[in-house]
Amino acid sequence: MSDFWSAWVLVLTLGCLAFISFVLFSTWKVQRKKATEETVGHEFDGITEYDNPMPMWWIGLFLGTMIFSAVYLVLYPGIWPGKFDGILGWTSRGELKADQEKHARQYQPLFDQYAAKSIEELQSNPKALSMGKRIFLNNCALCHGSDAGGTFGFPQLNDHDWLWGGSAADIEATVLNGRNGQMPAWGPVLGEKGVRNVASYVRDLSGLTVNASEEDLAAGKAAYATTCAVCHGADASGNKLFGAPNLTDNIWLYGNSQTQVEYTIRKGRNGVMPAWKDILGPQKVHLVSAYVYSLSDKDKATQ
Repeated sequence: MSDFWSAWVLVLTLGCLAFISFVLFSTWKVQRKKATEETVGHEFDGITEYDNPMPMWWIGLFLGTMIFSAVYLVLYPGIWPGKFDGILGWTSRGELKADQEKHARQYQPLFDQYAAKSIEELQSNPKALSMGKRIFLNNCALCHGSDAGGTFGFPQLNDHDWLWGGSAADIEATVLNGRNGQMPAWGPVLGEKGVRNVASYVRDLSGLTVNASEEDLAAGKAAYATTCAVCHGADASGNKLFGAPNLTDNIWLYGNSQTQVEYTIRKGRNGVMPAWKDILGPQKVHLVSAYVYSLSDKDKATQ
């Protein structure tokens, strides 16, 4: 925080404390010292208010909070962080560093041990997979779901369908470096009828019911061959090199309805998987990759 904002917070804090102290003591000074039967003159629905002094327990409690505030500002960095960090010298950065060092002392030997083993070897280690699962839940579940079942636009990770490859090495490379998938917008090239025909054709390939004539399907096939086959393949089975999905298996990242498929072709899609190597580090990536790899084939975990 800059010196200006530190000074601003300091002025507000001390100013509020001074104002509250002034109000409390000036009110206490002029009020009655003993209880009385007199009222302040207000009446509402037959209820009147006695003109009695503030209870001493209330004043004591109020003074206690003010004393606590003053002591806190002296012990901790509340007066001018960065210039006076309090008598105790506590800082959030220092506490974070201490927690990280404690975490490293406790878990680093395990991370080193598991990093020396291949992902395939870790499939038979329940403790390693459990650690990978916790890492997944804390970092990956927001997009892919706590059960790795995926959500709209985010792949399911517990099946056998992989845009960029499902081998142990492919999964670890994806988590480490991220992926940038790009489906170009073909609407301006194909036109609305062309978009509709291609959407019907690829949906028909995956076994879905389509409302299109044989002529339209043939036109969609021809348009597919000239625009889509270079990425998805002539047989529409996909290409992991580009992250181009298989269009014949009825697994759809953005939905398989005619409307959704037409939208994808017309507008394109841009999927981004962030790189986690700088956030988690290679060792944690290794563990979470082992966990994700175990989800894709339950038999691997027992081999």
